[in-house]
Amino acid sequence: MTHSKYLSIIGLAGAFSWVAFFLTLFKLSPYESMGLSMTFFFVTLFIALSCTFTVVGFYFRMWLFRNEVFYRHISISMRQGIFLSLIVVFCFVFLALRVLNWWTGMLLILAAVLLEAYFSSKDSEALG
Repeated sequence: MTHSKYLSIIGLAGAFSWVAFFLTLFKLSPYESMGLSMTFFFVTLFIALSCTFTVVGFYFRMWLFRNEVFYRHISISMRQGIFLSLIVVFCFVFLALRVLNWWTGMLLILAAVLLEAYFSSKDSEALG
């Protein structure tokens, strides 16, 4: 499968998840069913952000590194998109629980940076 097919599938999933996110946002009331609406809110937001960050990250990497393998960019962009989405979703969860401070947000970012450094070092060991 070519990289454009991967990106079109990811983009299509992102478009569907953004539609589902806005339907959840405008059609479900948290006062009627708190658990269901919050679950749909966070799941659709996570999938939508992951797809969006993946596509944007891929094209940014393609623009930044012009002469490299595209498939490697897709996997790295997917991983970083998931990490960024987890940061955003956990910040919203902490905000809903009223425990979000600047240092909890910084700890989430630090954890994502450390995980990315670990996975990047594993990727470079596998290639070299």
